[in-house]
Amino acid sequence: MATLSENVAAKDQTPVEEKVNGVEQKATNGVNCENAGKAIGEPTVEKVQEEMKTAGKEAERIYTDNEKLKDLLKSNIGKAPAKPSKEMYQVAIDSDLPMMVRLVIVFSGLTMSMVKKNFDEGLGASIKKLTGGKKNEELANKVMGQAPDEIKLTSGSVIEISRLPGFVLQTKVMDEVVSKVESELLCRAYIHMYLGDDPFDKDAKEKFGMSLLSLF
Repeated sequence: MATLSENVAAKDQTPVEEKVNGVEQKATNGVNCENAGKAIGEPTVEKVQEEMKTAGKEAERIYTDNEKLKDLLKSNIGKAPAKPSKEMYQVAIDSDLPMMVRLVIVFSGLTMSMVKKNFDEGLGASIKKLTGGKKNEELANKVMGQAPDEIKLTSGSVIEISRLPGFVLQTKVMDEVVSKVESELLCRAYIHMYLGDDPFDKDAKEKFGMSLLSLF
């Protein structure tokens, strides 16, 4: 896995940003999480850059609300631990806090079916871990499964998956909503993919944990 570096960039949100195959996706202003009550993707204080090998062909960013996350951490944990703890990550995973993952395609040969397969497998594995080994492919497929394979993905195409209040997971492909599923398990499994015991990138998770510590 690639390493992660930190830069200053967001006041009200903690984005996680990837650059893959040497292509860096710079943060853009005005990214909104629909129905979340406020914009949560406008960078102003801390940014965590993450390099991952998600199929080697996608760049992702995670946006959330630092102020709400800070309040949540303090109410659940109190004082800052000496180092990032499992409890800290679990607060973010279990919460109803608005969070959005913005995936930017950087490889023109990537198809919708490839994206769906990769995502469904990862989400399915996360659900299995949270349910003690029980599979739920039907639930996992509800997120990207409704996106038509005929959708043409080109370099720069954007997919946004947002956890909204009320444990609703919404998926948008190139600004068009393709699914909106209300499920606490699905929302938890989705964030668990990034902050759980077996994250996509361990270094990235540790750096994200350090940014959580700074919120105290």
